[in-house]
Amino acid sequence: MPASSDNPSRLIEVRLDERTVGRRSPEVEHERAIAIYDLLEDNSFEPVGCGEGPYRLRLSLEDNNRLIFNISDSDDVPLGQIPLPISPFRRIIRDYFAICESYYDAIKRAAPSKIEAIDMGRRGLHNDGSELLRERLAGRIEIDHDTARRLFTLLCVLHIKS
Repeated sequence: MPASSDNPSRLIEVRLDERTVGRRSPEVEHERAIAIYDLLEDNSFEPVGCGEGPYRLRLSLEDNNRLIFNISDSDDVPLGQIPLPISPFRRIIRDYFAICESYYDAIKRAAPSKIEAIDMGRRGLHNDGSELLRERLAGRIEIDHDTARRLFTLLCVLHIKS
């Protein structure tokens, strides 16, 4: 599924290594598919020292502790591998899931002002996770704010257990 932009610094494919990431319930698989679709629709992705894109990305988990970015060119020729420790993200992902649960509960019975306040907190945590992702990838993969948000969404989806 190609990205919509003609910019060469972009992802044209994102795959998950099923050996290490694994499959989960149909609902989680649906969320993963949406996260990947959104990422591919609009992104800015430029791995440092890997030449001009567009790029293909295969994500895998190593020791349940590192997310590995396996980067290839458009012909699927490997360009590099970038490990990203995920332990710095665990707290923010846990907090993000907790506030999302509060948000979905509030939608059922809370006043609009309460829903809006929770949603602002949810978006704030999502932005914090996105900025942490950009910081952790700085100097290795240059991504814009929106791409960081979409990648953080995918990272969160990879942590859904059921």
